[in-house]
Amino acid sequence: MNSSPIGVIDSGFGGLSVLRYLLSDLPNEDFVYIADSGFCPYGRRSFDEIRQRVFSIVDFLISEHNVKLVVVACNTATAAAIDSLREKYSIPFVGMEPAIKPAALSSKSKVVGVLATEGTFNGRLFKQTCEKFANDVKVVVRAGNGLVELIEDGQTDGEEIDSLLNEYLAPMVEENVDLLVLGCTHFPFLQPAIEHKFPNLRIIDPAPAISKQTINLLAVNEFHSEDKMRICRFFTTGLAEKLDAFVEKMLGMKIKSRQISL
Repeated sequence: MNSSPIGVIDSGFGGLSVLRYLLSDLPNEDFVYIADSGFCPYGRRSFDEIRQRVFSIVDFLISEHNVKLVVVACNTATAAAIDSLREKYSIPFVGMEPAIKPAALSSKSKVVGVLATEGTFNGRLFKQTCEKFANDVKVVVRAGNGLVELIEDGQTDGEEIDSLLNEYLAPMVEENVDLLVLGCTHFPFLQPAIEHKFPNLRIIDPAPAISKQTINLLAVNEFHSEDKMRICRFFTTGLAEKLDAFVEKMLGMKIKSRQISL
């Protein structure tokens, strides 16, 4: 399994915010990225529907690419499917963890904001994490409706983005939120726009911690690849040219992705 690639999956382009850290931290590993953009966003879909989508994607990754580990780089997909994935398949899975603990420990005002999707807030993991780590802080949550769609369209700044950020984050700032947890992997691509509009709001991107967890799991399973030239493959259930353009814009990589039906 050491030479097999790592699978990275998301409802669309958001998982690329995790992939960029994986690429930096694991230079010898091959990756297969799948953007389920044809069914994006996941946030308002039922957990049953999301689980079936994720199962189809993982089946493809295992049967076609023999992946040794899968990073579920989507908060909503993690909330809906991570337990079922670990029960159904024998390979390891890394899911997105709500970064409530570091936020609670770092907040000076003891008021923490979380910008995510409805699916993430409805998940067991988010509720358990809040109960466990946020007893001494106030957690202000807001579903960032409409932001994922704009990002999938290639927009990470501009009037529409600014308008929605103001709608969702200004009330948080009024409630004395000093630290914002990005609870959707699409949202780190909005960090420059958030910092420009709300310069005093500190931001937590969970992606670096997810990359470290992936490194730990590879070590535990003795899955590390040998030093070699890396291969990264990209697939999408949406339009390949949109994924290609986004990867070039945000990751600085020229790719030729392939559209697939799952």
